[in-house]
Amino acid sequence: MLEMQKMQQEYVGSGSLAGLKKVLEQEKPSSIFLVTGKISYQHSRAQEMMEPLLSAYKVTTFSDFSLNPQLEDIKKGIALFRQAESDLAIAIGGGSVMDMAKSINFLVAEPEEPERYIKKEIEPSQKPKPLIAIPTTAGTGSEATHFAVVYIHKKKYSLAHQEWMLPEYVFLEPTLTLNLPKNITASTGIDALCHAVESYWSNQSTEESKDYARQAITIVLDNLKSAVTNPSLQHRAAMMKAANLAGKAINVSKTTACHSISYPLTSYFGIAHGHACALTLGEISLYNTGINAEDCLDTRGPAYVKKTMDDLCSIFRVQTPEEMQQKINQLMDQIELTRKLAMLNITTPEDHDIIVANGFNQERVKNNPRELTEKSLRTILRRIS
Repeated sequence: MLEMQKMQQEYVGSGSLAGLKKVLEQEKPSSIFLVTGKISYQHSRAQEMMEPLLSAYKVTTFSDFSLNPQLEDIKKGIALFRQAESDLAIAIGGGSVMDMAKSINFLVAEPEEPERYIKKEIEPSQKPKPLIAIPTTAGTGSEATHFAVVYIHKKKYSLAHQEWMLPEYVFLEPTLTLNLPKNITASTGIDALCHAVESYWSNQSTEESKDYARQAITIVLDNLKSAVTNPSLQHRAAMMKAANLAGKAINVSKTTACHSISYPLTSYFGIAHGHACALTLGEISLYNTGINAEDCLDTRGPAYVKKTMDDLCSIFRVQTPEEMQQKINQLMDQIELTRKLAMLNITTPEDHDIIVANGFNQERVKNNPRELTEKSLRTILRRIS
């Protein structure tokens, strides 16, 4: 099934990857730059499915990079892309693979050092080559967003461009997720839930983004537990759709406080991204419900935010924010994601200091409807310790 969404062409469903043959015939690349995971490319059966489709083309493969996209790895990829004189990029893997490919493809034609564009010191001037995104996890939604995560010395940056970062083609082939390990299914799946919930209460939310988020939340609540504990192609396909919808939601609205707090949890303590976001999702839900006129950052006002939180309770099929938090906690227990920092070796006051010192990504916390203070963050950390 082929769908059109703005600038993207989407191929969705089991067997959809066969459509790559037509896309490549249409694009006629002389050299393909293929970005893959180190292990996932083979384990997901992506290699087995891709090789016949790519056999007629010159292909340069890049998989030598860290789990969380680093500036040094992007520079390595840019050098390899230029050396191969590639004119089309394919990303096939999880969120880090997507972000790596998007960043390399976006920056490869630019004359200045990559960090200057990442830090927004200068604007890009060259339209990138076509990019094809093929996720092998169901969580990040990176195939549907116009930004990519980059870490420079443990600090998280967002490389973004409204027109040029969004992949031209997306293949949502659920069979590529059938071999996903349980822990990755859980962490990436809960990431999709975090994206959708944060998008729904985001200060930049619109009716369009809320509709995407509402659909994504419903699908995750109905399918994530089974996708982890008793996976089937039906549940895998549903989660891939949910992740894509949540990606479309944050492509409009961006994420908020949970993501801001997650960055040091990942970069300093090695917690998988989705798990790191979910650790505070329930607590931030309660926190945002306590909004008032003095700490409201949403220009639509505290009454609007309270109505939004009530709507979220309805989507979660509960009556109160406390019940919503309980449902999030229950889901995390069911998919075996620990909810306590102590179980993740985050135990000392110094550990909390690191999170507080690095957990206020301004773009994210300013997008949260209720102002997040250092005092409130320390309280949240104590509550989940």
